[in-house]
Amino acid sequence: MTLLWIPLLSLIGSVISSCTGKLTRNQSTSLTMLAPLCALAIAIYHAPAILAGETIRFTAQWIPALGIDIALRLDGLSLLFIFMILGIGLLVIFYTRYYLSAKDSMSKLYSYLMLFMTAMLGIVMSNNVIQLWFFWELTSISSFLLISYWWHKTEARKGARMALAVTGAGGLALLGGLLLLGDIVGSYNLDVILASRALIQSHELFEVALVLVLLGAFTKSAQFPFHFWLPHAMAAPTPVSAYLHSATMVKAGIFLLARFHPALAGNDTWFILVAMTGLTTLLVGAYIALFKHDLKGLLAYSTISHLGLITLLLGLDTELATVAAIFHIINHATFKASLFMATGIIDHETGTRDMRKLNGMWRFMPYTATLAMVAAAAMAGVPLLNGFLSKEMFFAETLHQQVLGSMSWLIPVLATLAAAFSVAYSARFIHDVFFNGDPIDLPKTPHEPPRYMRVPIEILVVLCLLVGMFPNFVVDGILSAASLAVLGDATPEFKLSIWHGFNLSLIHI
Repeated sequence: MTLLWIPLLSLIGSVISSCTGKLTRNQSTSLTMLAPLCALAIAIYHAPAILAGETIRFTAQWIPALGIDIALRLDGLSLLFIFMILGIGLLVIFYTRYYLSAKDSMSKLYSYLMLFMTAMLGIVMSNNVIQLWFFWELTSISSFLLISYWWHKTEARKGARMALAVTGAGGLALLGGLLLLGDIVGSYNLDVILASRALIQSHELFEVALVLVLLGAFTKSAQFPFHFWLPHAMAAPTPVSAYLHSATMVKAGIFLLARFHPALAGNDTWFILVAMTGLTTLLVGAYIALFKHDLKGLLAYSTISHLGLITLLLGLDTELATVAAIFHIINHATFKASLFMATGIIDHETGTRDMRKLNGMWRFMPYTATLAMVAAAAMAGVPLLNGFLSKEMFFAETLHQQVLGSMSWLIPVLATLAAAFSVAYSARFIHDVFFNGDPIDLPKTPHEPPRYMRVPIEILVVLCLLVGMFPNFVVDGILSAASLAVLGDATPEFKLSIWHGFNLSLIHI
């Protein structure tokens, strides 16, 4: 029964925050943070059992004639996503208190954020695929409200409509795929579907169901050729970008690939569609990011590229590649959310995100610059930071696959090229914004932000460092539990280490 309170508390928080319009900013923020804090406490309470390999379930009848129940499950994969959704959500709520101006409605943004949080929690905890689809569509609706928050701006309305159209269409495809899977196995219960791999993949409609499910995942996670909506969604307030487009919404499609991996993976169709889409997205996103002058635009395309990296790993369909994908989900959420928040500070204090004007910010905001540079270094894969570890695992798996036969060498070569692009756009972010001469015609005189506005970035940057230097202590438990939820008993032995010696993976990095 306690599982039900995790999404329910978030929903209650959405209602409460919508009624805080007449309270002070601190009061509104405190009341909004209360619900996710309680939900996080429940998740932490269940964590020891989940880390020990258990799966906790809750079921209540809803429409028994149709075989539809209110069904929740908590395993390692859902626990990992709950920690990201609630943990980064709390940091974003706190950050928003300092980001929004006095003329913006804080209660409205908080209410939308909490509604979106509820939808994401529903997706990752659902044990019924129809219920999962309901929350899936709720993320599209709530993200539409968040992206169009500044509705008076043309680009915000356009970006919101585009995101809703693309992800909504993908949601319809996903519904078709889920209905087919339910019809094949005779149940909409996720446990039954995940345990019916042989039955599903031997069915004549398997390829149709797989394509429909993948369309839902690819549209939500901005995979090529559906990636175009994500940069337009950057018209949203930066806290929204930090939450939706780095840690949560765009990870929903990745979650779907990981969740249905036991039932749908392990065949040539999965590899061709998932791995090749991920590889293309990895390259296209990284290349376009090199030429963006808007800070959020650069981060948007780098997000697309990293989502492609994770998708490629899931498509390679080996045990260690799946572990590396889950590890990079964690790492990307921490360094990308911190980069978006740092970008929000720069925009907030200078009045622009144009990298052609933002020069020499190191002299005006050295502390913020240091935080942003550490996060950018993690994105580039610099040693002693979390991005280095998961990228090393990524390169190792691209080297050890033979999925293309005699042409398999193409995958590590193209992965290395994309990694070079990621180093280049990360270095450009650091050089053009914080060095590179003097600022040009800034709307505001830059200075450091309010002290507490930096706290969420500090927490995330410290996590980047701790995971990078002490990975076994910080993430080994949750990574093992999440991998077990995806791979089952086939989970391989793996070792997270700062130094594996001079090897081919290190050379690629």
